[in-house]
Amino acid sequence: MAPIHFTMSGEDTAAPQVMEDLPGVLKLLSDGSVVRGDEAVLWPEDPLPDVPGVQWKDALYHAARGLSVRVYRPSSSVTAAGGPKLPVLVYFHGGGYCIGSFAQPHFHTYCLRAAAELPAVVLSVQYRLAPEHRLPAAIEDGAAFLSWLRGQAELGVGADPWLAETADFGRTFISGASAGANLAHHVTVQAASSQQDVHPVRVAGYVLISAFFGGDERTATEADPPADVSLTVEGSDMFWRMSLPVGASRDHPVANPFGPESPSLASVDLPPVLVVAPESDVLRDRVMGYAARLREMGKAVEVTEFAGEQHGFSVLRPFGEAANELMLVLRRFVYTGTTSNSTSH
Repeated sequence: MAPIHFTMSGEDTAAPQVMEDLPGVLKLLSDGSVVRGDEAVLWPEDPLPDVPGVQWKDALYHAARGLSVRVYRPSSSVTAAGGPKLPVLVYFHGGGYCIGSFAQPHFHTYCLRAAAELPAVVLSVQYRLAPEHRLPAAIEDGAAFLSWLRGQAELGVGADPWLAETADFGRTFISGASAGANLAHHVTVQAASSQQDVHPVRVAGYVLISAFFGGDERTATEADPPADVSLTVEGSDMFWRMSLPVGASRDHPVANPFGPESPSLASVDLPPVLVVAPESDVLRDRVMGYAARLREMGKAVEVTEFAGEQHGFSVLRPFGEAANELMLVLRRFVYTGTTSNSTSH
């Protein structure tokens, strides 16, 4: 994936001006209109190998918004009624809240691997994108999805057959990559702080991979970025400008969970969290700072660092050595439900 750069213009002329530009992919114009191109230019061109032994299908979870979830389950683990069931892994894709899709091949491949190798029922959630739908729209969609999942759990045998046959709703994990990790944080906090009753779904843990956080004050890695990054500081800033409410700063509570206007998490009964931190990431300090702040509050936190890896490595190189190791770390976290000391790979 090429580094994400941006351009902007403040000229005031009769014709709409390009205010933000992700070349070939997304332009935000001065009249508020949005021009979208082909996101395939951002991704490696080599086709991805198949992952055998997994069934998948799409299901509508919010008809009014036209939002779907892609359901994955390992075909070898389809169980008869009353048999052993599998943990549920909710997954939110990345893309700075502005691009990406649950159907994009690299996100799809990651979910295929997770379903096969954990194994688990994986639920990859579509959500509305900015700048057409600025935050907190995506968080509202995440909450709507959990309401749908709660309804499925309450229905029991009347639920979607794949979920009724295979899903253990008592072992549900909320996860995501990049902006999807940011979204996973907010959805988990809402459920854990009783802002949303999801019973009989039980959120047993959450997983943040290359989390997309922000803040007005630059961190050390933002001020002096590592070489060969997949996400630049300028690109990160651009995504926040296009996704946050108009006029909001990067200290907005959605971007900065420990910002000056963010509610305290000290009293929130958060489940254990696995924080995955790639070393060559301009957001590394923010990711590590998130884990440190939660630890100070007495939360159960595991940090796994990946030396030399870039932001989004889990989907940029879904069959790389680091991605293979991540699957092992994720499997252990999901099946033990506990955290361990920080580790590096």
